[in-house]
Amino acid sequence: MAFVGQIAGFVVIAVMVVVVLLRAVSRARTGGAADGVERAMRVYRDQLREVDRDLSRGTLEQAEADRLRLEIQRRILDLDKGERGAGVPSSPRARGVMVGVIGVLLAGAAAVYVQFGAVGYPDMPLAARHADADAARADRPRQAQLEADFAAARPDAPEFEDRAELEPMVAQLREALANRPDDVRGHILLAQNESRLGNFPAAAVAQARVVALRGDDVDVQEYAFLLDLLVLAAGGMVSPEAEEVIEQILRRDPANGVALYYTGRMYAQTGRPDLTFRVWRRLHDQSAGDAPWMPEIRAALPELAQISGEPRYQLPPRPAPASAGGRAPSAADIDAAMEMSGEDRAAMIEDMVASLSARLANDGGTAEDWAQLVRALSVLDQREQATAILQEARTVFAARAEDLALINSVAEDVGLSAGGPLDGAP
Repeated sequence: MAFVGQIAGFVVIAVMVVVVLLRAVSRARTGGAADGVERAMRVYRDQLREVDRDLSRGTLEQAEADRLRLEIQRRILDLDKGERGAGVPSSPRARGVMVGVIGVLLAGAAAVYVQFGAVGYPDMPLAARHADADAARADRPRQAQLEADFAAARPDAPEFEDRAELEPMVAQLREALANRPDDVRGHILLAQNESRLGNFPAAAVAQARVVALRGDDVDVQEYAFLLDLLVLAAGGMVSPEAEEVIEQILRRDPANGVALYYTGRMYAQTGRPDLTFRVWRRLHDQSAGDAPWMPEIRAALPELAQISGEPRYQLPPRPAPASAGGRAPSAADIDAAMEMSGEDRAAMIEDMVASLSARLANDGGTAEDWAQLVRALSVLDQREQATAILQEARTVFAARAEDLALINSVAEDVGLSAGGPLDGAP
């Protein structure tokens, strides 16, 4: 019934729009020409007065004011020459075309709304959506409820080679710690092994005990491990208890990657993808390319940007892995990469090259660094970019003959043109 009512309402509004437009067309045809000229003249006179006011207030230059006056006066002359009626559909055929266009547009709008619109939903202004998201965040289930829901639907515990041996050992450790509640080392081992068995709720309890026993000496990484366990125990949901741990981490380390990743996930789960975009964009820009969250956030950022009103956002190149250190791949790196798949090998080398290129652009580097970059780009068959880097290196080291000779030697080795105004410069 709601659907029928909305369609009926749409039809009524459409008919009213058509009637109003038809009356406007009729008035445009039958209205006196003198009235139209007079209205246009009033507009132009108002514009001239506005120019004078802006000039007197100092918000308009004299030259600009003169130009605007001439333009307005030209329009007045055009009006006197008979151009007052341009654009008014006076013939029956023109009116018929207009009516047809209006009908097609209205029918198309109705069809698009039925297919893609949210029929049955009321208007949802931005402020209302944000208020709903805040309410969803405040009312989301607690950790215990999320764990119970996930336990009812969770898959079987993971199987691995020595699971049968580990389970009785963990059971013994649980019994021992029941009599030694302040044994920090024992609870650390229990948290790690409960996690390995897939007993994430029990692992989270053990890790929470570790954090409590550490007191003021607790390490951020111990908080981060607790956060991981809480989210895993809740089936990927960020509970209020997990959010409290996030706050503890960010208070100690505002750039902590684990906390920022789960902060973005929490906002996504509670209806604020715009905040997820902001947090994950920052996380992406500060993370190494091999960070565990990088695949997920790189896949999500373009869509999050569109949802958040950032249509011009361009996903930057994947950062270099933490092991790259902002250098080009050495011979040892390339030898090690030969054991990888072709796709992984190319990705590793490209990440390292991108990292070195960014470092040289921002901080500069030695001639050896520039030569490495030229060689690596040539190996990747990025000849145009390699040539551009080569020319830039020649400019940077133009006054240092030894460094320039090294760069030119590498260019010759990789088959790049040795020509250029800086070749052989002292």
